[in-house]
Amino acid sequence: MSTYLLGIRHHGPGSARAVAARLAELTPDVVLIEGPPEADRLVDLAAGEDLQPPVALLAYAADDVSRAAFWPFAVFSPEWQALRYATRAGVPVRFCDLPVAHQFASGEDPAGPHTDPLAELAAAGGYDDPERWWDDFVESRRGGETPFEVIEEAMTALRETELPEDPHERRREAAMRQVLRKTRKEGFERIAVVCGAWHVPALADPLPPATRDQSVLKGLPKRKVVCTWVPWTHGRLASATGYGAGVRSPGWYHHLFTAASDVTTRWLTAVAGVLREEDLPVSTAHVIEAVRLAEALAALRGRASAGLAEVDAATRAVLCAGDDVQADLVTRRLVVGELLGEVPESVPQAPLAADLTATARRLRLKREAVTRELNLDLRTPGGLDRSRLLHRLLLLDIPWGEPEVSSIRGKGTFRETWTLCWEPGFEVDLVAAAAHGTTVPTAAAAVVRESVASSPPLADITTAVENCLLADLGDALPDVLTALDTRAAADADVAHLMAALSPLARATRYGDVRGTGTGQLREVADRILARVCTGLAPAVHGLDEEAAAQFCELIEQVHEAADLLGEAARERWLTALARLAAGGSLPPLLAGRTARLLHDADLLATADVELRLGRALTAGVAPADAAAYVEGFFAGGGLLLIHDERMLHVVDTWLGAIPPDVFPEVLPLLRRTFGAFAGPEKRAIGERAVALSSAVPAVARAEDFGDAGRGEAVLPVFAALLGATR
Repeated sequence: MSTYLLGIRHHGPGSARAVAARLAELTPDVVLIEGPPEADRLVDLAAGEDLQPPVALLAYAADDVSRAAFWPFAVFSPEWQALRYATRAGVPVRFCDLPVAHQFASGEDPAGPHTDPLAELAAAGGYDDPERWWDDFVESRRGGETPFEVIEEAMTALRETELPEDPHERRREAAMRQVLRKTRKEGFERIAVVCGAWHVPALADPLPPATRDQSVLKGLPKRKVVCTWVPWTHGRLASATGYGAGVRSPGWYHHLFTAASDVTTRWLTAVAGVLREEDLPVSTAHVIEAVRLAEALAALRGRASAGLAEVDAATRAVLCAGDDVQADLVTRRLVVGELLGEVPESVPQAPLAADLTATARRLRLKREAVTRELNLDLRTPGGLDRSRLLHRLLLLDIPWGEPEVSSIRGKGTFRETWTLCWEPGFEVDLVAAAAHGTTVPTAAAAVVRESVASSPPLADITTAVENCLLADLGDALPDVLTALDTRAAADADVAHLMAALSPLARATRYGDVRGTGTGQLREVADRILARVCTGLAPAVHGLDEEAAAQFCELIEQVHEAADLLGEAARERWLTALARLAAGGSLPPLLAGRTARLLHDADLLATADVELRLGRALTAGVAPADAAAYVEGFFAGGGLLLIHDERMLHVVDTWLGAIPPDVFPEVLPLLRRTFGAFAGPEKRAIGERAVALSSAVPAVARAEDFGDAGRGEAVLPVFAALLGATR
């Protein structure tokens, strides 16, 4: 009976090549791989071509999906190569580690940080790349020793100085030895064990007494666990994501493992391709020079071949001309990479995940790790169905697509723009969302019902109504409308009613865009608008500056909502605004904004506007109040100052009359008002202001009079009276 311990570095191409070659040489009759034993029934799927790495084993607690962990595999992962060898050779393969059932029950993190002993040895040898160290000092060795015997010696020496005291690691290694003992008892003669290099000394003969390991594992709590395969990405293998066993450059490692020859040339050619896709000028001559530079750097550093450090330096210096933005693009696209794996339909899935897979396939929505833009035409069945699916997933907290707000919340459009990017972590979110239903529509409807069941704020209910229509959740809409009617009837706060009206009014337009009925919704919106119009005047009485600013925003929202609700609603709202403006006791900010809205609706003549503005900007009004009025009135833009000279003159005169000691107090308000104008508006207003100044009569010169001396004496007086300079 022989046991072969193959100590590896997780996700290392050098380790993966060594494992594949060693297993082919050994021809073991069983293979043990470090990993969750609960996944043993899934290993046969690794033999098929439908399971394409990067993929991951997902394990989660059956009673609490928040307890979940992943075990990722790339094509350059040694564990994946061992799986492929065993399943294709018909050799039994098992995972050996502490069962996840124990780790979840005890609160330990199965996918937590792992030590990387190869990285420590590489650093001690002056290497910044553990894989380069592995290639140079392990795989390039000559003589009768295999790399794994050398690694075992190194790990044994390292553990003598850094023996792990972590109880979790002791339990893991005890469980590994128990699996090894059981395999031996079953009669297997040639056992290959593929595990992290750090654990090799713990599995070497002679093993400690079985009773010692039994005592370590005795009494551990258990929890029911579910396992499956899920797609993964190179980006999620990167150490920058926080993955404990991650690597710095998954894309580079993939290239090292898959490129049979001309590694440096092929890599830099791919870099040139990425830059050319961005319309950057990169020629064949650039690639040739970059290859020469990378190889020269490797020679200067005494290395057999160029590694990531050399090709990265050549890329930055030659292909990117020192540009950090271009170099970061290469890192994101190639060094880290954006490859997404594939999982066959035969893999066990939760019903909700299976429904999403089938729906996405029907709608031709492909899961991709790259970010791309999707434009939908809601007049087509395909575009409408895709929009509904993406909105339903948002309700389930699965943001596969992020909508462009202007295309969703606008006044009316048949087009939506989405940004799509699939994240592997959504697989866990799908499992969690399965508690709400077995299909995406039923789960989303359940989430909406739950959101309005606990009497949330009125604005949240109207948002739920809008979401129902966007996601086409007709089954949930009656419950939400009932909650809306009840909550609106009980809420006497006018500000709450105003905040709730805007999403409600937007939702009514979906009847035309999405082909859904909104008659009952419009009735509720009309009732809320009627209550707003009745209670608006008392609600704004005696507001302080901060509250006035909040009500100013609410008035803007209701003004837009009234337009969406139709002509009758608009007239009712404008009548309420006219009554409000006639009251005469409004805070200056609200008074100015109300006057502007009425003027834009042709309900306030220009002469009346000029009169109101003149009164607000008279010398008897505090400059701060006058500035607030100006801010409210001109929040809609400065075109009136361009086309109405008298209005410009009123504002110009008021600005000139502000006392110097008061001007710094009103300056922030003025900046906020005039700074919001568009550039062309500012220029036009400035030109008109210059024209106003030039209209001041010129001062007569002394030479025009017979007595020059007497005339000269009078000129300073006239200049002071007219505000002119000589």
